[in-house]
Amino acid sequence: MNREIYEELGIDGKVYDFCSGIAEGLKERFDEIDRRAEYNQLKVLKAFHDEQVGEACLMGTTGYGYGDIGRDTLERVYSRVFKTEDALVRPQITCGTHALAVSLSGNLRPGDELLSPVGKPYDTLEEVIGIRKAPGSLAEFGISYRQADLKDDGSFDYDAIKAAVNEKTRMVTIQRSKGYQTRPTLSVDRIGELISFIRGIKADVIIQVDNCYGEFVDIKEPSEVGADLVVGSLIKNPGGGLCPTGGYIAGKKEYVENAARRLTSPGLAKEVGASLGIMRDFYQGFFMAPIITAAALKTAIFAAAVYEKLGFEVYPPSAEKRYDIIQAVTLKTEENLNAFCKGVQAAAPVDSYVTPEAWDMPGYDAKVIMAAGAFVSGSSIELSADGPLKEPYNVYFQGGLSWPHGKYGIMRTVQEIMGRSL
Repeated sequence: MNREIYEELGIDGKVYDFCSGIAEGLKERFDEIDRRAEYNQLKVLKAFHDEQVGEACLMGTTGYGYGDIGRDTLERVYSRVFKTEDALVRPQITCGTHALAVSLSGNLRPGDELLSPVGKPYDTLEEVIGIRKAPGSLAEFGISYRQADLKDDGSFDYDAIKAAVNEKTRMVTIQRSKGYQTRPTLSVDRIGELISFIRGIKADVIIQVDNCYGEFVDIKEPSEVGADLVVGSLIKNPGGGLCPTGGYIAGKKEYVENAARRLTSPGLAKEVGASLGIMRDFYQGFFMAPIITAAALKTAIFAAAVYEKLGFEVYPPSAEKRYDIIQAVTLKTEENLNAFCKGVQAAAPVDSYVTPEAWDMPGYDAKVIMAAGAFVSGSSIELSADGPLKEPYNVYFQGGLSWPHGKYGIMRTVQEIMGRSL
């Protein structure tokens, strides 16, 4: 029965048999993912109960948004789940990069220095920081930047980190996910070890974790191992595929308030910001997030196992424990990268008939090809893939609102590659 519908959707019998055999061998891994998802689902449900989420919370406001019960209750729900003092969860935060920029600019002042102890941050942050010159960057406001690169094996260079921390170091930013790199994604436990080391050098430094792609992968978050702030996007894991926009900043009250003053204005901070009738999506998306994240994790592991078997390098390897939903595959040529993205696009529920093409995306130093036929534009918790058109032509695959759809998406990429005799 299943074989027939796959064939109707363009999957050759040999591709179906090859991929289905690999999926069968992953059942034990998938059972463990489901157990974590169950825990996280109940954790979120308990936060809903504790904060007495009611129908009135789903209504939304307009104008200034004073006294928005839904917005304020949701921020308390996030605080409970992330175990923080406060949270800022707003549709006015446009993306993960914006959330990080708001948090950094809200808590850094002229003369301060920002440190990344895990190497170069994600490409779109380079202009925020001023690594690449840009109007309005932190560098233009007299905020300097320093980084300590990871060692070749992906471990922390503790000597370099210790040497980098100085009297100007006000804030540390730790990127959990690999971004457009092949370094290991950081586990929550490893982040905790790094935070403890940095606190031993300078106790009063503000430590922020870019939590994008990592929420609900584990049963705890970086805020539970010492991070002062955790930051992310609602069109990734915590939005559950339902949030149409938005981002969050959760952490210590003082630092969240500083970020809110930057998002709105000094004197107003969290008191303003209408929720504009999308609270239902914010609540339901967060409620669904653990289950949706589990589907994306299964898809990532399946993708790694399939492409390993086909002879490609994959990061992380299929047997390795997962700390985010991103799977990288080194495709070696531009043609391979284009074929992979074409397969993902053809598998999408929206715009499946469109052929993706590379373009000069804002914030990147090379053309990027992106496949994302999504219900929410740019949503990377939905089935999506992208990669910069530069050597070694890595593709970064993530998302999948359901395991069956993720499975089909990977099969379709294999079909595109085999069909081109690559």
